[in-house]
Amino acid sequence: MKAIYPGSFDPVTYGHLDIIERAAKVVDELIIGVLVNNAKSPLFTREERVHLLEETTKHLPNVKVKTFEGLTIDFAKNNGANLIIRGLRAVTDFETEMQIAQTNHSLNADIDTMFFTTSLEYAFLSSTIVKEVAAYGSDISKMVPPIVAEALADK
Repeated sequence: MKAIYPGSFDPVTYGHLDIIERAAKVVDELIIGVLVNNAKSPLFTREERVHLLEETTKHLPNVKVKTFEGLTIDFAKNNGANLIIRGLRAVTDFETEMQIAQTNHSLNADIDTMFFTTSLEYAFLSSTIVKEVAAYGSDISKMVPPIVAEALADK
């Protein structure tokens, strides 16, 4: 079974890595899809986000990192994936994620969505929060791996 785990990963957090590591145990191959959205201005470039993900997942032999533009469902199909992995932090995520999953299913019924609930220790965590905390110089060592903390400090 091949799956994709899409997101902006700007930057990757321990919450993302929690989902990645757990999903990698369930599927044969997991492709992390780094979304490139030209309408947004991410802090990290496409190449930087890919590099940080490759470094933080290099211990997982069945995980690859790729970038994509456009619809997630098309990225899944183009990569031969029959499953989309999504993380849920809180009940508030569920409504939006359910709508996206149903839309994707209506576009391609051969590709399903599997939800992973984030471990409690990371339920509060988002890339936006990490960037804000880092911008004020606070300790983010419990939120992101050291390589990501260093990259944020450099920014």
